[in-house]
Amino acid sequence: MKILKYLFLLLLLSLVALTVFVATQKGIFSVERSKVINSPKATVYNYINDFRNYEDFESWYVEDSSIKMTFPNKTSGNGASYYWDGTEGKGNSITLKAIDGESIQQKMKYDGTEADVNWTFKDTLAGKTKVTWKASGTMSFLFKVYTALNGGSDKVIGTIYEKSLANIDKNLDYETKTFAINVNGVVKKTETPYIKQTFTSEISKINKNARIVIPKLIEFSKNNGLSTNGKPFIIYHTYDTEKGLAKISICLPTNKEIMTTSGSDILGGKLNGFEAVKTTLKGDYTHLNAAIAKTTAFINKEKITPELSWSHLEILTISKLDVKSPSKLMTEIYFPVKPKVVPVVKTPVYTTPTAEPTTPKPATETPKPAPKPTTEEEQSEF
Repeated sequence: MKILKYLFLLLLLSLVALTVFVATQKGIFSVERSKVINSPKATVYNYINDFRNYEDFESWYVEDSSIKMTFPNKTSGNGASYYWDGTEGKGNSITLKAIDGESIQQKMKYDGTEADVNWTFKDTLAGKTKVTWKASGTMSFLFKVYTALNGGSDKVIGTIYEKSLANIDKNLDYETKTFAINVNGVVKKTETPYIKQTFTSEISKINKNARIVIPKLIEFSKNNGLSTNGKPFIIYHTYDTEKGLAKISICLPTNKEIMTTSGSDILGGKLNGFEAVKTTLKGDYTHLNAAIAKTTAFINKEKITPELSWSHLEILTISKLDVKSPSKLMTEIYFPVKPKVVPVVKTPVYTTPTAEPTTPKPATETPKPAPKPTTEEEQSEF
């Protein structure tokens, strides 16, 4: 019995010593990991910038089915956030500042542990991206105990980051390589009333601008009693690949055409019906150039005359507002063409053939000579 008492006392003293040791530690940590991701920088940035994707790559979430994530309406860009709750605790993260394609600054809180989280993105050779993920902050008492018993904060947090970065690479490799382009041929696009915002944008930022403008158009339509009549679309008035600029109208189809007040940045309009070559892209927006090239080749092969007064139209059939996975996106592209001139064929005129003339029978009697006109009759024209 005395041995058991001594063992219990020793265990208690060890626990007290550990508690004192942990309590005297500052609890400040700084962890950093980097990995080259086999995807373009814009794709990697957009993927990490959307909190909805975190449930697909955060290793602690993937390995713990008890965790439940909650996403508000805004999940990407400045002010985006998400929350999680599980048997090990609850927490949240918010994006403080996002510089497009360059960096993301976040604030993370988890049961008393707080951290400043920074992501940076750098181009590398062959179109790959170096991602650096860094976190620094202060640990709660329980987290200090946990890290002390498991090799320290750098090992505990660093392992989570390494696994998560590997998941990002694996997921994006699938998402960016899973796509399909189908040239549907010449179709007729019916007229469509819409509301729009028109401006000039960098081509690389068009989809980002669409995610900002479309919710504004939806809110405008609700406030003004309009009903949407289809998926949002983008009219490309000009498309300059050399300068990397395009003049666009981001549009929301509505049930009727409207007139807006002077000075409004949202305008009403109507897209007239037109003939076009339609192409459907299933997959990430990075394949749009390939879809355009394939459509151009089809137009040239079929000797179709393009309508050059404007560039093309993109309907966001399934957009980033609908799904988080790039492979599930769907974009319909319409390139306006001039209608083929069909030669007019005159309707032939059919006539009923006349009967052949009959040969008169010879007279059996000698005809009498006609009477000679009188002088008065000679002077008459009839």
